[in-house]
Amino acid sequence: MEPRVYVSDEILERFRRVTSATVYSAVWRHPVEGSEWFASANWQRCLMKNVLPMTPGKTMVGRARTLRFVPPRPDLLEITRQGENSPEYIAMGTCGPGDVLVVEAHAAEPEANIVGNMKARQLWHNGAVGIVTDGGIRDLDMIVEDYGLQIFAGNRSPAGNLPWIEAYEANGAVNCGGALVFPGDVIVGDGDGVVVVPCQLAEGVIDWIEEQDKAEEFVIGLIDAEKAPPGRYYPISEETKERYRRWAADHDGAQEQGTC
Repeated sequence: MEPRVYVSDEILERFRRVTSATVYSAVWRHPVEGSEWFASANWQRCLMKNVLPMTPGKTMVGRARTLRFVPPRPDLLEITRQGENSPEYIAMGTCGPGDVLVVEAHAAEPEANIVGNMKARQLWHNGAVGIVTDGGIRDLDMIVEDYGLQIFAGNRSPAGNLPWIEAYEANGAVNCGGALVFPGDVIVGDGDGVVVVPCQLAEGVIDWIEEQDKAEEFVIGLIDAEKAPPGRYYPISEETKERYRRWAADHDGAQEQGTC
């Protein structure tokens, strides 16, 4: 499944300067366009539940490539066990610079893991950013220290995938931690968690975030100057944001004239 909208490296770089919290706020606030039926939904299910940072202190941003695990059966293994052409190697083979492997692994099976040191080597060779999964991961120390991959996972486990799960499909839609991920979506992870940005929304979302971050700095200035309770100005209303826009326009004009 090819990405519906390709997100450029330039947009990914802009996402690296922001937090998952702001990204979450921006995604679920994004308007839903289409018929009345579509308007009854929203983008709020963009946060992966129980997917934790295994490489704390780092922000991970990348385009999603996906892998789906399913419960195993003997007849399934006849299909999936194809050596280098197995689904996990196909998925990892499509991951390159700027890409994150997102894996649906049925978090109800905490013992099962989706990758270890040997398999992760392919991601390192390809220059991928990291791995996100609602399942487990093993050999974490080696993966991080030897390959420099960033990891977000449901847990650590020394076990393999069998008898619990088996890699089945590369680069289709996946459910990771309760969030739908399509190939090409933007993944943003930090100490607070992992958020999915639908690829077709990425540019509008980062535009909103960059203005919101500057508006919050403006509001902090108002709160400090007035020693006011934050609730006077936060959450930021559209009226306050318009006040910020007027201030920013005046400030930028003064800078151009060299008067500030």
